[in-house]
Amino acid sequence: MLALVYVLSGSPKTGSAILAAALAAGFGAFTAVTIAREGVLLVWTNHTQNLWGVQVWWDLLFAVVLAVFLIAPRARAAGMRMIPWTLFVAATASIGLLAMVARLFWLEARMEK
Repeated sequence: MLALVYVLSGSPKTGSAILAAALAAGFGAFTAVTIAREGVLLVWTNHTQNLWGVQVWWDLLFAVVLAVFLIAPRARAAGMRMIPWTLFVAATASIGLLAMVARLFWLEARMEK
């Protein structure tokens, strides 16, 4: 919700690296707790149990791939190495994507100075 409020409140030239990093850290921490309590195999169960699970899985894949596709030109222009970031996003989905966006926003803010 904070990210949506930030986007809708104006037209910033670059996003908030701090907000993106905080979201990545928060979601990463929640994911770590979930894995510690319930294990990593339940991800597979949740996404293969019924058609809704499969639909959510495909929705996540489409959203993450589209996001990487859309930010890749900006990331390259900012000097980010795409292969390590893409592998990180592929392994962690939204967590890696948020971290990648945080790095991109930080680099873009540095380039403006």
